[in-house]
Amino acid sequence: MNVDFVRRCCRSFPRTTETVQWEDNLVFKVGGKMYAMMPLEPAPVCLSFKCSPEDFAELIERPGIIPAPYLARAHWVSLESEDAMPAAELKQRLRTAYGLVFARLTKKTREALG
Repeated sequence: MNVDFVRRCCRSFPRTTETVQWEDNLVFKVGGKMYAMMPLEPAPVCLSFKCSPEDFAELIERPGIIPAPYLARAHWVSLESEDAMPAAELKQRLRTAYGLVFARLTKKTREALG
């Protein structure tokens, strides 16, 4: 897993936008709401993403996965290393993160996105 892999994966989801925020974090959004972010400079975590409350409880029990700093209350997890999760599972988890955020958008926003 690297920046190119995460970018390709997230950009494959409809209506995803990406931006750099907080100086050096690549942030992926749908409808203006974040669902994943990745630091572009060395940091204690290499990727953070949204998950369901059930997945959150399961994931933070795994080695190399922690509650995301500042975002754990909203059920975000962070990977401490690139090998904390296999690429195939990561792709599925990012798709789920996208879906969770898209589903919580207002009806008006979802309709505007098409």
